[in-house]
Amino acid sequence: MSAPSVSPDELRAQIKKLSAQATTWKMNLHDLSEELPVNWEAIPEVARQTFAAYAALTEARRRLAELG
Repeated sequence: MSAPSVSPDELRAQIKKLSAQATTWKMNLHDLSEELPVNWEAIPEVARQTFAAYAALTEARRRLAELG
């Protein structure tokens, strides 16, 4: 099943939102690293969330590039 059709403007708005979310997770990961060894147990979850945010952002950017 293919993804629903999205206009370039909708995709740009989505990318803006995804970019903000990815930046937030990046900063969470950065802050966590500065606090080590406190809360080291959170590393895998924060890293997974950061990875997922950047994967979604990369995919949205790829989709926008395909639209031309």
